[in-house]
Amino acid sequence: MQIETAFEQVSAIRPLSRGLAAAGAFTLAAGSFMVGYFEPTSAGFFPVCPLYTLTGIACPGCGLTRGFHALFHGDWATAFHFNLLVPVWAIIFAWVFVSFVLTAIRGKGLPMWPVYPKFLTVFFAVLLVFGVLRNIPAWPLTMLYP
Repeated sequence: MQIETAFEQVSAIRPLSRGLAAAGAFTLAAGSFMVGYFEPTSAGFFPVCPLYTLTGIACPGCGLTRGFHALFHGDWATAFHFNLLVPVWAIIFAWVFVSFVLTAIRGKGLPMWPVYPKFLTVFFAVLLVFGVLRNIPAWPLTMLYP
């Protein structure tokens, strides 16, 4: 009796998780299309960084929208100029997108290493160091500023 109830609960969750994964994949694809199609500096509907707007300090994510736009158009140098971490974010987004698609299709995605505690600890440390270094007004570090 308990096994049947547990099976019913799991089978009821599967369609929901597959639907949510499909919605996540669609959202990532639509967002990527929007960033690739529209010029972020002139479109007017992309959000601006509140930290940069209020303080002039560039956060670790500043320049990612413009960087991804340049990356989608094949301009790697400009993408790296806007944010040096664009390739790292691209790998994470691609991994999550493929995992969402696989979950929507077969019910099981890829191992989600982007949410493992060790990865998150290292990644947030890198973001913190990058955020500090890109705001130091000394010559080699000024190249990190978007």
